Amino acid sequence: MGRLNYSLTPAGRSSRAMGMELHISPKHAREICRTLRGMRANSAKAYLEDVVALKRPVPFKRYRRNVAHRHGLVGADAGRYPEKAAKAVLAVLENALANAEYKGMESDNLRIYHAGTLKGRTIRGWMPRAMGRATPKNTETVSVEMILTEVKS
Repeated sequence: MGRLNYSLTPAGRSSRAMGMELHISPKHAREICRTLRGMRANSAKAYLEDVVALKRPVPFKRYRRNVAHRHGLVGADAGRYPEKAAKAVLAVLENALANAEYKGMESDNLRIYHAGTLKGRTIRGWMPRAMGRATPKNTETVSVEMILTEVKS
């Protein structure tokens, strides 16, 4: 695994965190990060906890083929409850909040400046089949980065 750098550095005080090579769906991670971008950190944390508890769906804008409608979506029709990916992104967000607290920033004034995903390493695997054959069974990994900045309230 090579060292990943953050995609951008905002001006002013900021806090950042990155989850490396998480075993989650790249499509789910992308849709969650798109939804979180620009939200306040505390409301984003509550939103992710609701997604894990199957209370609020994540709107799917790009990867919505054969995705059913969900009640309670505003501005989108298709949505899902990606629990596994939401737990992983929630861990990255909590890490960024802890980094901000360590730097002396107030958690009520934090906004998610950037939340993005990068393709990670593909873990190769094989599934044995009948008559001595085998089928590839690969696991995709995702790196999630999150940058929080202070906003004037």
